[in-house]
Amino acid sequence: MSGPVRWVSAFLDVTPDVIDAGAAFWAAETGSVVGEPIGDQDEFWPLVPPTGDTCLWLQRTKEGPVGCHPDLYVEDVSAAADHAVGLGATQASATDGLVVLRSPGRLPFCLVTHRGQSVRPEPTGPAGARSVVDQICLDIPADRYDDECEFWAALTGWTHSRGEVDDEFTRLVRPEEIPYAFLLQRLDDDQPTVTAHLDLACEDRDAVATRHKEWGASMVRRTPDWTVLQDPAGVTYCATVRRPGDL
Repeated sequence: MSGPVRWVSAFLDVTPDVIDAGAAFWAAETGSVVGEPIGDQDEFWPLVPPTGDTCLWLQRTKEGPVGCHPDLYVEDVSAAADHAVGLGATQASATDGLVVLRSPGRLPFCLVTHRGQSVRPEPTGPAGARSVVDQICLDIPADRYDDECEFWAALTGWTHSRGEVDDEFTRLVRPEEIPYAFLLQRLDDDQPTVTAHLDLACEDRDAVATRHKEWGASMVRRTPDWTVLQDPAGVTYCATVRRPGDL
């Protein structure tokens, strides 16, 4: 890649019938304002945070399923795309300043021209129960895990921080100015492709989950370290026991 990753945004891919509900939910969670849509069909909706630069968006898709994908911002998109393809990615389309690709495990992602973003948003919420979206978790089928970990580490240039429990997790440690770390999770099930979801760091995970349910989220399950929820648009995400600033 020509130069490092300068910024990362997360995109929630949702259908027209639920994008308003999804935007209202995530605006409330992040303390953001829904900005003016951009794109040829006004399909990209930015969530403008009270502090820092925009790094969370909704993308209106023509059809489901709902999901999540990352955008990596770089200085030279063409060179970065060539690098990604050399590592095993597949290019889907390209326009000025934007290349759409899929990872070797078929996770969609984009390479975008960096436009000066450098300040990640601060946690929001009531004192003692603040939260912040600070991680994109890639859910990887077991037979694709090693190759996908190698791909994302080589693409970003970020270092691994390997988990200690059966190598189920590895984290790519973000530079200080980047808003999201990448967590790569090896799945036990046989889903056909790699998917992604957002993780929140929480001062009080249960208080955050309760607040989210009041805003229309639904509980999926609770584990010792994270709570799986779905937002009103049907997007799955996790509220974790990590505290803001731990990564």
